[in-house]
Amino acid sequence: MSDPLPADSPLPGASPEPEATARGSVGEVAALFLRLGLTAFGGPAAHIAMFRDEVVTRRGWVTDAEFLDMMAAANLIPGPNSTETAIHLGFRRAGWPGLVAAGVCFIFPAFVIVLAIAILYDRYGTTPAAGALLYGIEPVVIAVILQAVWGLGRTAIRPWLPGLVAVAAFALYFAGVHELLLLAGGGLLLMLARNGRRLWGDLANRATGLLLLPGLWGDLANRPTLLLLPGAWAARLAQEAAVPITLTTLFLSFLKIGSVLYGSGYVLVAFLQSEFVERLGWISSGQLLDAVAIGQFTPGPVFTTATFIGYQVAGVPGAVLATVGIFLPGFVFVAITNPFIPRMRRSPWLSALLDGVVAASLGLMAAVTVELARQSIVDVPTALLLLAAAVLLIRFRVNSTWLILGGAAVGLLLSAVHRTF
Repeated sequence: MSDPLPADSPLPGASPEPEATARGSVGEVAALFLRLGLTAFGGPAAHIAMFRDEVVTRRGWVTDAEFLDMMAAANLIPGPNSTETAIHLGFRRAGWPGLVAAGVCFIFPAFVIVLAIAILYDRYGTTPAAGALLYGIEPVVIAVILQAVWGLGRTAIRPWLPGLVAVAAFALYFAGVHELLLLAGGGLLLMLARNGRRLWGDLANRATGLLLLPGLWGDLANRPTLLLLPGAWAARLAQEAAVPITLTTLFLSFLKIGSVLYGSGYVLVAFLQSEFVERLGWISSGQLLDAVAIGQFTPGPVFTTATFIGYQVAGVPGAVLATVGIFLPGFVFVAITNPFIPRMRRSPWLSALLDGVVAASLGLMAAVTVELARQSIVDVPTALLLLAAAVLLIRFRVNSTWLILGGAAVGLLLSAVHRTF
């Protein structure tokens, strides 16, 4: 068996250190993610697809392999995965200023839109109709996701075993297995399958698992509390807070949720129900459902549901603090984990773990696309929209932002025609 590579010797295809690739400007990062924040409809899978179209296909900021590593790293930490992927990309392109710019600019448009809707909701007691808009947008979003899954799959699923993990994740999702179990199971399966002989051959010399993580433990030892602080500290303070409405309690409650939440928007609903409806009693279940609906049909992160709830509880200051609270842990976690991604690639164990998480993620993206298609392709016009978007995207490489805006215009036009006739 060959000796392991030294800590400063990257494997072929490994992602370079972030500092070495931070070669772009903060302005270009901010401009891109501000535009994406205004047009990224459809939830995390659609966001990831649009990110890839922009930063891999059009701009070449990162390779597909690097993009997949960042996507996998985002799945390994709590918080909104697509927003954390944006933060990873900003860091890779423009360093620490890019990290902040990408996250803030992707979140800000959704924050403004949801805040405006919350103000209207507070005044009129209803949410604005968005059916016509989504009627035209959703088929386009499906085409964008399909193109991303196909392109990423060609990079991530070349050997047969990652392909098997992706297919299994796709099938087990529809069998009701939780997505976190699928991600963890895919990573562990590939890690053990690729390193089984290494495990038994080196077991005598590696009685502990410490040497399986080369280069990581020294860094973690210098900042162990950063990994534990957001969730544990915020959870304890939020539990000790009083039930009467205060901005401090509001902020700490959302900070706790952002620090510990894994999973989809459905998991977010469960956390919000438990915290704000049952424990604190600050909003009703009806208000919560309206908040989730608004987060779903507005562009950008679904977690801006927090903006709506914050406004209902404590006005504009509440909206600001709720938004900062739920997204802040994601910035911290990305800042901690991003420098480790290339080092994980240099470890045979953790490299296989990343590949397994990536394969499972692609299987889940494909499953989500099927679910979206069931809900969105409801008649001939929506089927034609999907086909036209796919042709324009794949054959003519039309920017996904313009396709989504075009889908929205078609949806509004067809709705007007239907009302007229």
